[in-house]
Amino acid sequence: MSRPQEASLTTQARPVPLPVHIRWMIRRDMPSVLAIERHCFEFPWLEEDFIRCLRQRNCIGMVAEAGERIVGFMVYELHKNRLHILNFAVHEQLRRRGIGGQMAKKLITKLSHERRSRIMLEIRETNLAAQLFFRSLGFRAVSVLRDFYEDTPEDAYLMQFRYSAAVAAEDHRATRLAG
Repeated sequence: MSRPQEASLTTQARPVPLPVHIRWMIRRDMPSVLAIERHCFEFPWLEEDFIRCLRQRNCIGMVAEAGERIVGFMVYELHKNRLHILNFAVHEQLRRRGIGGQMAKKLITKLSHERRSRIMLEIRETNLAAQLFFRSLGFRAVSVLRDFYEDTPEDAYLMQFRYSAAVAAEDHRATRLAG
């Protein structure tokens, strides 16, 4: 017979996934994006950093929206044969609800064998949660970048996701089921 304390631990429910709408980032999203940024990072981007980045032709900002609320965002660059994630965050209180996975999968759908075939990003060596999250999506550490950050002497892991036939088959199956 289990003790009451043990029973309560085993009956705790996992957080319910939160479906989101992922769309282009617009100017009026900036206060929400900045609030998430400040709560998620020890060395957050400033509004000027976002604006400078997003003014570049090859830089794209996306937000994840639940109802009318911004719950996550990503900023990435388009390169000839790859995508490069520059910034990625989910509201601190809404993590482990599938929001980050939905954003990453949206980005993965932009890959193809003919054009951009991989996604790259750098993750601080101390950010284990992000390392494990991206690893669970199929990203792999491909190198260590020594003294990568300007704000600390910390190293970064360069992580990569490669487009594959398995990804293509999954995309095709999802498209067929939706149609």
